[in-house]
Amino acid sequence: METTQSTSKKTKINLDFKDSKYATGRRKTSIAKVWLKKGTGKIYVNGKLFDQYFVSENHKMQITRPFEIINQPTDYDVRCSVTGGGHTGQAGAMVHGISKALVMFDANLKTTLKTENLTTRDPRAVERKKPGRRKARRSFQFSKR
Repeated sequence: METTQSTSKKTKINLDFKDSKYATGRRKTSIAKVWLKKGTGKIYVNGKLFDQYFVSENHKMQITRPFEIINQPTDYDVRCSVTGGGHTGQAGAMVHGISKALVMFDANLKTTLKTENLTTRDPRAVERKKPGRRKARRSFQFSKR
């Protein structure tokens, strides 16, 4: 009797990003390391295509936004590794990193991307919890009797 075992090995995508530009993007607690090079418009996130990694249509639209603003949606390939936070923070970190890398490729794009606030790090983060309260600002329920 032969038993067939299906070994589900993760196929590693080998991408040649030797002549690429590197930038780091941050949002909330997420950090995105982004490598950008001239190519055909493929975007890889943590070894997967970004369509498979991000489920929400808003996140997919948000990530492709810097390329649509500069009217070059399929001129660059992106390889990104993202850590920390949730999907929304990770998408925001990717946008920040992609925009910074695009500015390294062409300095003329800086004014276009800056007017859309894509090259600026979003400083908003979760407020810390204070002592004597339930959350950062919410206090415990008050009882009169």
